[in-house]
Amino acid sequence: MHDMNAGLLFDARDVVGESLVWDDRRNRLVWIDIIGRRIHRLDPLTLAHESWETHDLVTSIGLRADGGAIVGLRNEIALWDFGGTFRTIATIEPDRPDIRLNEGVVAPDGSFWIGTMANNIGPDDAPVAITQEAGQLFRVAPDGVVTRLSDDRFGITNTMAWTPDGRFITADTMKNELYSYAWDSGSSRLTNRRLLFGDFQRGLPDGSCMDAEGHIWNCRVAGGSCIARIAPDGRLDRIVELPCSWPTSCTFGGADLDILFITSARFTMTAEDLESRRHEGGLFALRPGERGQSINRFG
Repeated sequence: MHDMNAGLLFDARDVVGESLVWDDRRNRLVWIDIIGRRIHRLDPLTLAHESWETHDLVTSIGLRADGGAIVGLRNEIALWDFGGTFRTIATIEPDRPDIRLNEGVVAPDGSFWIGTMANNIGPDDAPVAITQEAGQLFRVAPDGVVTRLSDDRFGITNTMAWTPDGRFITADTMKNELYSYAWDSGSSRLTNRRLLFGDFQRGLPDGSCMDAEGHIWNCRVAGGSCIARIAPDGRLDRIVELPCSWPTSCTFGGADLDILFITSARFTMTAEDLESRRHEGGLFALRPGERGQSINRFG
């Protein structure tokens, strides 16, 4: 059965919900609220919910092979056991206070890939304009060694997915483009970049996940109000309408990996906006008729 109508599953009221992952060992959803400075865990069946505050921006989360999590903070990568303390294993560009971490996803080789961007969050958490292409892509190995994956620069790094045939998909939100790279796991360098999907007129590309058929499900943030399902050749396969205007990240979950869960944001929205659209920042779910892939774990 599939139901293409997404419904509100959990009224998280996230400022910037992001980095949604399915923990297939505990049957829980895990995600973060960057500006709300908290980490969520939810049982989608009972709606039992836990959350933990973080001392600073939390920008991404992945799961570890040993059962804990790996977390991107403002500039640090830390190991974290749910409810425990953060144990920093790497700091990305510590000499650049104008840069922050953004997207972070565990790769097929058990490393953690993260992207950076010019900081767009002011001291009072108000939006700050991005005026430079400062974003880069990095790999954090299980031993904490950091390598830069590419010399390419991005306005906002988003989306990290690995195709069945060994390519890497990423996006630049500012340019409204998704790219496909060749990835050499030996050297961990990205080469042979090509434009996969661009100029789509609904919002901008944020987070993505991949289904079992190798199609990309890309959240269209900044007013896009939808997810674009993109075929491996870059063709637009389907548009899934959503009841939120700023979808940010998505993952397949549930016992059969056949439910698509979506986080969203209310960043930049006024009180008037939220009066008329009060579920912005919520967690949504639908059954699209496809299944996902199980996630990678760090370590």
